[in-house]
Amino acid sequence: MAADRRRPAGTHAPPVTVRGWDLPACRRGDLAGQVAQALRNAAVGLAGAGASFADVLRLTFYVTQWSPEKIGDFMAGVEAVAEEIGLGIPMPPASLIGVDCLFEPDVLVEVEATAMVD
Repeated sequence: MAADRRRPAGTHAPPVTVRGWDLPACRRGDLAGQVAQALRNAAVGLAGAGASFADVLRLTFYVTQWSPEKIGDFMAGVEAVAEEIGLGIPMPPASLIGVDCLFEPDVLVEVEATAMVD
């Protein structure tokens, strides 16, 4: 029986740094715009590891000052870029974790994608 050669993306590869976060373009305070940009950035990171959203097993979103009333804006950001980045709807299993703050005061969302590549 052959060994399973699949591995989580990034396990044996150097970390991928994604540039291009432009808050003025996303508009400060615009959750939908920032979700869309974070997912675009994740798509670039996945591509750098030889993966795509088709390879994603799980997504984890960190959102500042989360409340259930924000789900409409959050999903609007996802839906705005899903086709563009190849993110299937329904999405892979995902967690949405509310946090006090992220790496900069105006950043509202961060996303982690765990992928499996051959």
